[in-house]
Amino acid sequence: MPKMFTMDDLRIKLQERQHKMTPQRQTVLQIFLDRPGKHLSAEDVHGLLRDEHSEIGLATVYRSLELLSDLGILQKMEFGDGCSRYEVNTTDPSQHHHHHLICTSCGKVLEFEDDLLDDLEHDIMEKSQFKIHDHQVKFFGICKECQEKK
Repeated sequence: MPKMFTMDDLRIKLQERQHKMTPQRQTVLQIFLDRPGKHLSAEDVHGLLRDEHSEIGLATVYRSLELLSDLGILQKMEFGDGCSRYEVNTTDPSQHHHHHLICTSCGKVLEFEDDLLDDLEHDIMEKSQFKIHDHQVKFFGICKECQEKK
């Protein structure tokens, strides 16, 4: 069962690292908690905050996202388009992250849960004596909806 972070988890992690729970950090995290499984950029978060009539600026959003990522509450991802996206990190640190399917036409990101690389990872570790902590896989292609449009 994936772990879902709560505001209490954030508060504890912030206190452990001598950071304060600010209303801005709480509001930014709430955007993600309200949208599980979404991959949001700083601009996406800022737009959602503006829609909610928040006065939080884009620079504050960027700083909050970086801090939440550094604390392991958010996972930062790069999908090859030059834009960092974030999602709530629901993975157990001893388990691998899910993988992503990225549509090169519309930019949609889908998650793929099956980890088919465990055997390959084990072989690599055995042969190279390299201790692997994690891996990420990104598949680029065209989603079903974009295929149907063509």
